[in-house]
Amino acid sequence: MKIFSADTWTLDELRAQIHDAGRRALVVPAADSKKAVLETFGEALDFPEHFGVNLDALNDSLHDFADAINEDGQPPLTLIWQAPAAFRADRSFGIICEILQDAESYAGNDLNVIAVCL
Repeated sequence: MKIFSADTWTLDELRAQIHDAGRRALVVPAADSKKAVLETFGEALDFPEHFGVNLDALNDSLHDFADAINEDGQPPLTLIWQAPAAFRADRSFGIICEILQDAESYAGNDLNVIAVCL
């Protein structure tokens, strides 16, 4: 997982680099609370309706998501997670980063994650 500052890289610049590398990009928009972040991941990644909106469910759903992109026959995917300063102070920010790193490792080259600090 790579972490960039929004002061250094715009979303358009990141998308262009991702595209140039032959990858797809998917943005997970900013949210400012643990619950809102989990809900935003669920919506952006089209998790099943039974997604539990908790950290364990995020971990499980990201592994399922990684399996799906591994088998979809499309180019590899890079997730761009917009992480606002207000949420980065929350303890769950570090836990979510660990979950994202685990999913990235699990998926191999099929999934990369970038966190953009707003």
